[in-house]
Amino acid sequence: MEQVDARGPTSGEHNRALGRYGERLAERELVAAGMVVLDRNWRCPEGELDLVLRDGRVLVVCEVKTRSSVAFGTPHEAVTPDKLARLRRLAARWLSAHDVSAPEVRVDVVAVLRPRRGPSVVDHVVGVG
Repeated sequence: MEQVDARGPTSGEHNRALGRYGERLAERELVAAGMVVLDRNWRCPEGELDLVLRDGRVLVVCEVKTRSSVAFGTPHEAVTPDKLARLRRLAARWLSAHDVSAPEVRVDVVAVLRPRRGPSVVDHVVGVG
């Protein structure tokens, strides 16, 4: 368990809060684009899906990556081929766990850049990998 001292939250707490912020912002953007949220932060032993949505007849698994700077790469760069493969496996697990079928499954990425100053930048990438 992380300690909090008089100086404020730890970096782990900051990162979790930043991630939650990005997920809320991403969800808002996707719903505004006409998608329907089916699940948030769904977990199983193999991992977690940030958002599961429906875009018409398409099931969309959305990975949200949020960064406060690009010092260690863009949010997009955090979604590696291994991560994409895991997301596809998790999508199949989600479908099975919910006894749902979908004619098409798509993996999207929402990259959120939240700089110290100025507005957040949100980039929705449809159908990655």
